Amino acid sequence: MKPATTASPPRSTGLLSAIVVVAALGYFVDIYDLILFSIVRVQSLNELGITAKEAVTNQGLYLINMQMGGMLLGGVLWGILGDKKGRLSVLFGSILIYSLANIANGFVQTIEQYAWLRLIAGIGLAGELGAGITLVSETLPKEKRGYGTMIVATVGVSGAMLAYWVGDRFGWRNAYFVGGGLGLALLALRVGVYESGMFEQTKKSEVERGNFFALFTNRARMARYVKCLLIGVPLWFVVGILITLAPEFGAEMGITGPVTAGLGVFWCYFGLVFGDFASGTLSQVLRSRNRALQLFLVFCGLMVAVYLFALKGATPTVFYVACFVLGISVGFWALFVTVAAEQFGTNLRATVATTAPNFARGSVIVLVPLFQALRGPLGLLGSAAVLGLVSLVVAFWAVSTLPESFGKDLDFVEE
Repeated sequence: MKPATTASPPRSTGLLSAIVVVAALGYFVDIYDLILFSIVRVQSLNELGITAKEAVTNQGLYLINMQMGGMLLGGVLWGILGDKKGRLSVLFGSILIYSLANIANGFVQTIEQYAWLRLIAGIGLAGELGAGITLVSETLPKEKRGYGTMIVATVGVSGAMLAYWVGDRFGWRNAYFVGGGLGLALLALRVGVYESGMFEQTKKSEVERGNFFALFTNRARMARYVKCLLIGVPLWFVVGILITLAPEFGAEMGITGPVTAGLGVFWCYFGLVFGDFASGTLSQVLRSRNRALQLFLVFCGLMVAVYLFALKGATPTVFYVACFVLGISVGFWALFVTVAAEQFGTNLRATVATTAPNFARGSVIVLVPLFQALRGPLGLLGSAAVLGLVSLVVAFWAVSTLPESFGKDLDFVEE
């Protein structure tokens, strides 16, 4: 790593600037569209003719995998573009693609149409968060970065609650139309948003930008990158398996009333609002990203154990309270992306900040078949317990061995 050669310091901005507002609203729409399928999974599949319980589970996992596969592809694509062409081009290009894909999702008539449009939507959804966090991190003073990304996350994750309300009130097709329309409306807010000064200065230099494979040509850099990826896996274990399959887990636990995935997602993401606020604030108070992440990972482990083994015979209300607190415990998502952005130089920052969360999200593609394979010998709860334990232990190790990045000067490049 070496300092960027700059003629003047990059300009910074305030916590409620147009950049922070647009990034926060962009993440709001991103989360709305990302989580919407988990909310309308059963309703939409039933209307498309998939009614058998096992088929609904299997087809739902297939569609989730298609969406997450798109996010893996999009993560690399948008990350490279973010470092080569600029953060703003990714921020608005990704919004346009996932908005159009979600409008088209409202017209699907077959599972295959549904699957391919979830793939395209996933590609679009992959770019927004990384570009937004990178832009906010590079334009805010280093003392305020944690608060800026906290605002982005806190506003953003509340999009899941709107997705539940719209899906419940207006049906799954209209919910997709609303999500697409919100994204297109957001594009009008690009007026007044400027490109990162750090990126503009790096663009004038001779340094290579956006080389994804450069992350693997240096052992220390590759280790930092892999550790960043591993930190985010527990959140997607919780959301992609424990919450998305809430009806199946509720039945296994003998919950005394019906449990829906939509309400599970609603309460989990309601908890995430508080969790993201708390984790961002805690990292500022402790002046340490790593210690805040460690505390939240321990909290998450305790709540996964409660969810799996302490709710037998509970009422639906108690179950949803557990989903809410579980959501708080995984509210370190934006903090995780902030850490990833802070670990790398300006010429690779967007590549890392965009690929890291999407590879973490894409871990569902690996977690789901492992979950299904272990489900036979260990059962539903045992399989989830093993995967949860492994993902949390590995994430804790990754955080504990990663360099602290709080207050780090980001005006540098990777050699």
